[in-house]
Amino acid sequence: MAAAFASSPINEFFRGLDRRLEPPVKNHLKQVYSTLALATFVAAAGSYIHLFTDIASGGFMAAMAALGFGLAITLTPNEGKNNQKRLYYLLGFAGCTGLALGPLLDIAMYMNPRIVPMSLVSTCLVFASFSLSSIFSTHNKWLYLGGGLFSVLSVMMFVSIINLFIGSYFLFQAQLYLGLIIFCVFVMYDTAVIIEKRRMGDDDHIKHAMLLFTDFVEIFRSLLVILMQRERSRGRGRNSERK
Repeated sequence: MAAAFASSPINEFFRGLDRRLEPPVKNHLKQVYSTLALATFVAAAGSYIHLFTDIASGGFMAAMAALGFGLAITLTPNEGKNNQKRLYYLLGFAGCTGLALGPLLDIAMYMNPRIVPMSLVSTCLVFASFSLSSIFSTHNKWLYLGGGLFSVLSVMMFVSIINLFIGSYFLFQAQLYLGLIIFCVFVMYDTAVIIEKRRMGDDDHIKHAMLLFTDFVEIFRSLLVILMQRERSRGRGRNSERK
């Protein structure tokens, strides 16, 4: 029995982590992912507040508040005495991000309530897969992708502004799927950056968790819109059959 457990896939997984990561790096990643899980829970609570209560509603102001909390985390230095304050900033960032997602979730729930949990589960699987791929691969090769990723992201932002005026469906679809791919790669890049920064002495787990949380939210948003589009297509197909 003990021999079977020793050779189990789970045990091999943790042995692989021990071979890949030094104890300080592994402990740092535990802090980062636990903080990420807490931030995700708070974001879910923010979305719940928008969907099922009258306490607050999402939209532009919630997005601006999230931006403010994000800037506060970035501008507040990482010192041991202010970790709690910076954690509160992160939770505020996550809660306002969840609120800002509220209007999109409203539409998804109206179309099919199953879309939201399907998007969340898919996001968790995609995020875990790409993050683990970065951990178990050679970290340095992902670090070289940073310049290209930020360049593509800048072009996408510029194109999205243009598309506000021309309203091209093709550009919207291209941005949607390209954005999903870009943020999946960002998960690998940010994971590699976090590992290398910790090796150089940077132990800011709150800022590192914010990076991964942003990737998680963008993947969730993209998958949610894709599933909404598919649900709308199915609805049109059913209506055509009835006619």
